Amino acid sequence: MPSPPTAGPRRAVPAERERVIETRGLTKTYRGGQLAVDGLDLAVPRGSVFGFLGPNGSGKTTTIRMLMGLIEPTAGSARVLGEPMPGAGRRVLPKVGALIEGPALYGFLSGRGNLLRFDAADPTADPRTRAERVGQALERVGLAAAAGKKARAYSLGMKQRLGLAAALLQPRELLVLDEPTNGLDPQGMREIRALVRELAADGTTVFLSSHLLDEIEQVCTHAAVMARGRLVVQGTVADLSATVLGSSGGGRLAVTTPDTADAARVLKEHGVTDLDVTGERVTGNLPVPASAAPPAADGPALDLADLNAALVRAGVRVRGFGAARASLEDVFVQLTGEGFDVAG
Repeated sequence: MPSPPTAGPRRAVPAERERVIETRGLTKTYRGGQLAVDGLDLAVPRGSVFGFLGPNGSGKTTTIRMLMGLIEPTAGSARVLGEPMPGAGRRVLPKVGALIEGPALYGFLSGRGNLLRFDAADPTADPRTRAERVGQALERVGLAAAAGKKARAYSLGMKQRLGLAAALLQPRELLVLDEPTNGLDPQGMREIRALVRELAADGTTVFLSSHLLDEIEQVCTHAAVMARGRLVVQGTVADLSATVLGSSGGGRLAVTTPDTADAARVLKEHGVTDLDVTGERVTGNLPVPASAAPPAADGPALDLADLNAALVRAGVRVRGFGAARASLEDVFVQLTGEGFDVAG
């Protein structure tokens, strides 16, 4: 299997003082020579919701464990909140909430009992307001009604929520979440996404690792793509989409119609390539930029208005027509040549 590209677009990289997380050449090699993370240069802007994207086994969790000081890097450096890790862990970690590889819970304690224990272990936590903090955290993740239930009886999704509640017991500058919606039903996923947006609006930087493309696309402002331990690309989600649209010639066209077969035929006749039909939606790559296309040798270049008119003349019932924004799935496939587990 070929290695992923070593270089790609490096858009919207923040200035050093604006970086909440920064790594330079961060590398982790395990016994036997297994290279888990290979020369990672990462820059996470303050105030962003940063999606750390890659399939299982791409090095995401190993990177997070190095950032949090849980394991030592083999080479390179990492800074979190402007301080070197793991050396500055005692100063940095009280400002960071983290949920990594699922929560470690006391099964014999209730959900509330677990949070009381976690809060008591924090030397900066005021014991006089402990019960209030715990109650607010349980309410925030939707576990107030199950607070008295033993943690061993919690479902996987409830355990994820309780781990997130533990990370939210204190105000945090940075929240690091490793697969936070693992085990949640669709409603639970929506609630966690809403919570992430709320935290970001309050000024918390959120670093969210996931292998679910749609999850990151719905909530993140920035993203980085990992593949086989290496950084493929990073930047704003909008810039990553624009990169793929730009590399596909004139961009990606989307047509919504019940007459998909006829629409695909007309689009193909007019030079639209890489056609894909999903339900009542036909997408494809335009041959040239639709807004400022140079004249072709045999006549003027086709623009979007002409293409729409051609569909109508052919009897296609057009219900939607326009340029489509590239999805993160498009970004990943374009940059790595691989498919991706969209649904998890």
